[in-house]
Order: sequence, then C-alpha cells, then structure tokens
Amino acid sequence: MLMRKVPGFVPASPWGLRLPQKFLFLLFLSGLVTLCFGALFLLPHSSRLKRLFLAPRTQQPGLEVVAEIAGHAPAREQEPPPNPAPAAPAPGEDDPSSRASPRRRKGGCGAPAHRAPREATAARGNSIPASRPGDEGVSFHFDFNAFRSRLRHPVLGMRADESQEPQSRVRAQREKVKEMMQFAWQSYKRYAMGKNELRPLTKDGYEGNMFGGLSGATVIDSLDTLYLMELKEEFQEAKAWVEESFHLNVSGEASLFEVNIRYIGGLLSAFYLTGEEVFRIKAIRLGEKLLPAFNTPTGIPKGVVSFKSGSWGWATAGSSSILAEFGSLHLEFLHLTELSGNQVFAEKVRNIRKVLRKIEKPFGLYPNFLSPVSGNWVQHHVSVGGLGDSFYEYLIKSWLMSGKTDMEAKNMYYEALEAIETYLLNVSPGGLTYIAEWRGGILDHKMGHLACFSGGMIALGAEDAKEEKRAHYRELAAQITKTCHESYARSDTKLGPEAFWFNSGREAVATQLSESYYILRPEVVESYMYLWRQTHNPIYREWGWEVVLALEKYCRTEAGFSGIQDVYSSTPSHDNKQQSFFLAETLKRALAGGEISSFWQLNSIPWIKISTTQDRPRGKRN
Repeated sequence: MLMRKVPGFVPASPWGLRLPQKFLFLLFLSGLVTLCFGALFLLPHSSRLKRLFLAPRTQQPGLEVVAEIAGHAPAREQEPPPNPAPAAPAPGEDDPSSRASPRRRKGGCGAPAHRAPREATAARGNSIPASRPGDEGVSFHFDFNAFRSRLRHPVLGMRADESQEPQSRVRAQREKVKEMMQFAWQSYKRYAMGKNELRPLTKDGYEGNMFGGLSGATVIDSLDTLYLMELKEEFQEAKAWVEESFHLNVSGEASLFEVNIRYIGGLLSAFYLTGEEVFRIKAIRLGEKLLPAFNTPTGIPKGVVSFKSGSWGWATAGSSSILAEFGSLHLEFLHLTELSGNQVFAEKVRNIRKVLRKIEKPFGLYPNFLSPVSGNWVQHHVSVGGLGDSFYEYLIKSWLMSGKTDMEAKNMYYEALEAIETYLLNVSPGGLTYIAEWRGGILDHKMGHLACFSGGMIALGAEDAKEEKRAHYRELAAQITKTCHESYARSDTKLGPEAFWFNSGREAVATQLSESYYILRPEVVESYMYLWRQTHNPIYREWGWEVVLALEKYCRTEAGFSGIQDVYSSTPSHDNKQQSFFLAETLKRALAGGEISSFWQLNSIPWIKISTTQDRPRGKRN
C-alpha cells in the first residue's frame, strides 16, 4: 500500500515490463495477429488457407444441375474447371450421331446426341434457383434443353440442302446479307486481325482506349453472327483466335459497359450456341476483372474499371455513373453466376436494382446520371436514347429471361414506360410520333438514332402489358418505328442521322452537321425486325432491304464497310471505321428481317443475342 502511494512509482509486471512498455507490446502483438489473419483472408489465391478456418460453403441448391446443363463443374476461383465437358460440334465439324438419327432433329434436336444426358438433367431441373435463400430478386435458371428445343430452325449444319430450296426474292436477300458479312469479316481478317476494329480506308487496325488493353473486339462480337449465318470456316478462325490469342493479362482502364456488352455478351452467346468451354471460361474470368468497378459506397459501379492489379477504382465525389451503363449488366451477370456458381455477380446487379427502387424518381422518370458515392441523381436529364436507352431494354428482357417470373423487372419496365409516355411522348404537326428528351421539365424536341430501338422494345413488351394496353402499345411501336423510317427516307443516302429534330417546321431531320453522321448503327433495322415478327406486314421487310441497299451503295469500300459523315450528301465522306457492332448486330438483324419465319421464334429464347432487340440484349453505344 505504501509503495502505491509513492509519486512516480510504477510497479513492474511479472515479466519485468512497466505499464507503458506492456501497452506497446500488446499493441504490436495485436497488429501482428491482424496482419497474419488479413493475409490469410485477403491475399490472392488464399482459398486453400480459408478452408483451414472457415466452415465449408454449402453447395447452393441446383448448382450441380446448373453445371450439368452447360456440361461443366462450377468454376472455382481462377482455376480452370476439372474434366471439361465435350463441346458441341463447332461449325465445319460433323456430328456422326446427328447423321445416324435424322428424325431426332425435330422438336429441338438441334443439339447433338451426345448432349442428351445433360439435357435430360436440365429438363428435370426446370425450377432450380441459382440464388441463395433470402436473396433479393427472383431465382434464375437457364434451361439449355428448352432453349435448343425452341429454336425453330435447327442449329447450324442441320438444314436441308439449300440447293433444294425454291428460288425466291427472300432467299436472294438473305444470301446478299450473308455475303456482306463474309466481306466485312474477310476484310477485317486481312487488314486488322486481332485489333479491336478495322479501318477500311487506311487498311489497318484500330485499338482505341475503351477496352483497357483487351484486343479482338470484332472477333468476339462477331462469333455468334458467323455461327448463325453458317460461315463455318470464318467461325473456326474466330474461335481459334480466342483460344490462342485472347489474353486477359492487361492493365489499362476500360469501359465497364463496353467490355460487358461486346466481350462478355459475345463470349456467353458463343458458349450457349456451341457449348465450347473456352468461351465460358474466358467470360467468367473477364467478369471477375470487372468486379472492382462496384467498389463504391453505394455499390453502383463506376463507368471505368482499372485492370491494373490492386487498383480498385473507387468513385470520387465529383463523378457520376450513367444509367444505360450500370443498367445494362443484369442479364450477363446473372448468367455469369449461373455458369460459375459464384453468387457475387448476381449480388452486384441485384444491389443496383435495390438502389434504384429506393431512390425518388422525378415524375416516375429515371435521370441519366447517378452519383455512385451519394446514390443521388446528379442532374435531371432523361433520355430513351443515348445515356438511358438499354436500361429500359434490360428490364423487359430480364422479365422474359426469367421465364416471366421477375415481377420486379416487369413492374419497373411498365411503370417507366408509362412515365415516358406521359412526359416525353409527342406527336409533331406532321403526325410523326417521337420520344423527346427531358431536362428538368423542359423538352428537347429531338430523337437520337439510339432511341429508335424503342419501337422494337415496345412491340416486344406489348404482349405482357395489361390487356387494355396491348393494342395501344403495338400501335405506339408502329408509329415510333415509322418516325425512325422517316429519318432515313428524308436523307439523300436513305440512311439516318445520329439525331433528328422536330422544330422550326422541320421534322425528322438533323439540323447541324455534327448530328448528320451515320456509323453503321443497328437500332432502326432492329425495330423493323420486331415489327415484322409481330405483324408480318411486308412493309417492314421492304424498309429493311432499303437499308441493306443503302449500306452497299454508300458504306461499302474496297476493304470493308465504313460509316459516313453526312447522310444528306449523295457523295458522303467515310469515317474510316468498321464498327464491331456492324457485324454483331446490324447485319444479323438485316438477315433476320429477311428470313424471320424460318430462323427464330419470337420470345422463345430467354437471353442470348438471337431473340432480342440488341440480339444478345446489349446496351447501346452512347
């Protein structure tokens, strides 16, 4: 007791340490423990160490069957899956089992016979969820067997000998579009193979800065078009390039949106059509490289993601994310979860929905810019064209892809469409229906080429609207598509401008040179395709053929196709760029519009880029 009262006296600990020294020692020890355990859980390739401390993760119900649907085991981290399943015959490869049993091709036997065991498993698992119990959103599954059976046309190489088909105008048109695709691909292969896009005037390749060092955008964007057009040799060339030359060890900054729609969408489509494991594995690994973009306070991803190791791409207070970009991830990311077994992809996009549900929307409209830091709208600019477009498209496609069970997507779509019709829809003095842009309550009476997809989208969604609205939406889709056709018909080249206005007595025409260009965009011809599918009115097929002829006359060059700088000039200058989406979207839709009754059945395919306004519903290029 006496010793405790002596000023400045501090008794030593049993280890000979005074209290300050003891405190420092404990601080050092706790830091060391934190560092060790942090290394176990945070350093790359630590999955084996995690197993020492964490309880085994319960296999999600149905993932075994999901894996069997696609013929693979769920992916683990970055490791390639063990025992890859045999792939479907690629173009140019015969399948003996198909030859032996020709009658099995009916009713969806476009799939090779050696897929039967997996497809039988798929049939037993039609209601298997791919999400954890308690996850928000609707369970999602992809029935590979049902997909194959719904292809009205057998997949590649199983069609009757074309020499026996009757000669017809439609067949000639189909062959012409196929020849255009072949020419575009051969030109790219000759002058720019492996580059992102072809520059046909200078006969070289273009890399650009959108893809963070990734190459071959045209190759991957073209895969399913080559396959579906039965260009067997060209498809094998593209597949070989993906296997041998498509590398993911890049370190640049990339557009999350563009990488998702061109690369991940292209790879997933190719996998679902062919069953080739290389496409699945590349899609999953590339998807993992996009995840750092979601590391924001709200979970709304940044528009740009850094592929550089250790760079997490946090959003800053002054940045904003674009509705069409973060709203055009849902479909691909759900499939990445299904094909990998990794729930993180689905969780990321479901969180986007959660944020959008909570935030207040002016008059029910979705502005184009959202802060990923605060979760608030940055400005009240609303557009169904660039910056907003594919967000709405992905809502209706999510509803269809889910087998019409994703009620959240359905409700969001029809509520948004009602607000668009109330506040943005206009009819010009000349009787043209158009969707204007909204800036804080003030309308810009213009419509972008990108907004012309909306005719097809509204037609696609009409079937599931309230019964009293279905005829109205079909008529609205027809009127918007007619307006977009007028933007083509009123130009000298019969190709449409980037944007067209309705003011000062001028309607459906661009008012300045900076909006008069055409870059091989597909949105107008895709609406023709959808309206033809729904109505079988021959006018849509005729309009589509007019676009093909205009492309041939004004956009074809000696070494590929090029956009033009002024659609109102009969001798336009070229922009020296063959966009990858020209092969992936424009030509495919032109083909589908010419032979739709024997190619694909409307609404039959839940996601891949055959039966969607974006072909695999993909976002628009802003």
